[in-house]
Amino acid sequence: MIEILARDGSARRGQMTLAHGVVQTPVFMPCGTYGTVKAMTPQGLIDVGTQVLLGNTFHLMLRPGDRAIRELGGLHEFMQWQGPILTDSGGFQVFSLGDMRKISEQGVVFKSPINGDRVELTPESAIAVQLNLGSDILMVLDECTPHPATHAQAEVSMRMSMRWAERSKKKFEKPQIAPINSGACLFGIVQGGMYDDLRAESLGRLVELGFDGYAVGGLSVGEGKEEMDAIMRSVLPQMPERAPRYLMGVGTPQDLVRGVSLGVDMFDCVLPTRNGRNGYAFTSMGAVKIRNARHKLADISLDSNCTCYTCANFSRAYLHHLDRCGEMLGGMLMTQHNLHYYHQLMARLRESIETGTLPTLVKALHRDWNSTNDI
Repeated sequence: MIEILARDGSARRGQMTLAHGVVQTPVFMPCGTYGTVKAMTPQGLIDVGTQVLLGNTFHLMLRPGDRAIRELGGLHEFMQWQGPILTDSGGFQVFSLGDMRKISEQGVVFKSPINGDRVELTPESAIAVQLNLGSDILMVLDECTPHPATHAQAEVSMRMSMRWAERSKKKFEKPQIAPINSGACLFGIVQGGMYDDLRAESLGRLVELGFDGYAVGGLSVGEGKEEMDAIMRSVLPQMPERAPRYLMGVGTPQDLVRGVSLGVDMFDCVLPTRNGRNGYAFTSMGAVKIRNARHKLADISLDSNCTCYTCANFSRAYLHHLDRCGEMLGGMLMTQHNLHYYHQLMARLRESIETGTLPTLVKALHRDWNSTNDI
């Protein structure tokens, strides 16, 4: 599933061979929730260096429906993206519904946020939806343990997620309808809250069941960075060497650097796209909040070290003007820059692992990021 090409400490430089292409790792995956990465065309994603993107089971099953997408050739054909696609199971979106959902051993029943209809999502149906979409990487359905949670609460939640993982795998191995992507693979998700013993039990059960890759779930839900790092330090070294390691829903550039240093292979997060649409750029010298008045007459690029289309052609003054006027081009250009920045950061991390210079790069990155808060 993953070939490790180089190491630097705990960091891994590898490549994954998937049904729709080879992915160089560590890798960042933009979120294409509704079958589109907001403000980006498929060609634009290729241009900024996207290798694999993420689609969302929860939203696509509600609209336009996974069966409709299957009839139209699958998600790759539907959205005209021919690279690999990972689809999450919908567990986090269900978690976010709060009082609108009811969780039981069978699965989750919730009211559709679109029209209020009663909808049921089970481990089996989550897999069936993803098979209809034609995903390259499917995720098991899990319960995202709330934070904070007592040890007893996290234990109950985790063990139900492990039972769901077993049901998900059985469905994946014996689907009722032949999948449109015969080369798909299935990842398990480690849960257990902030408790090392529960995380170890969860991972042990998943390894016993046997998955193509393993994700660390239940983070970035309100815990501090120290708690997140402690879980990664506890879980990652125990994960199978030949399986990809995926940290779900994380994060900032600083989070990516810490995760890579600890051995994470895959990341996803809405930050670069969401922040781009809201006038917030990630740069080599820190954050740029383009709607701040200081940028009104700034005849310079977002980032003098960046080669993206936005930085090569447009000034901060123009981007400030677009943002203040609410023009959609502003969000498009800022999103394009942010994704380019994230992908270039990952490329630099991959190169530094190959050359054994990761600690040097990490120090340089933090020095530049800490030079100012808003430039």
